[in-house]
Amino acid sequence: MRKIAQHQNVFCKVSGLVTEADWKHWKADDFRPYLDVLFDAFGPNRLMFGSDWPVVCLLGTYRHVKQLVETYVKDFSQADREKIFGGNAALFYG
Repeated sequence: MRKIAQHQNVFCKVSGLVTEADWKHWKADDFRPYLDVLFDAFGPNRLMFGSDWPVVCLLGTYRHVKQLVETYVKDFSQADREKIFGGNAALFYG
């Protein structure tokens, strides 16, 4: 991911977290090391939240997945949270 992030024109969608975890035993802290790498590599200007819907419905809810990322970014600025939860997607997809 760090190598990919070196290309400034590349954005990353934070998605598919729980579908790649142990479906019955995951907890929010399991994802911190992965989120650390993504946020360190891409920063809040090139990351966007994605729910992995409808696949996420196999093991959780949209709310569960969104809460994982919301908790991670709770201490980020309001402007950065707005980028991650919509602004970057609007910029990327136009």
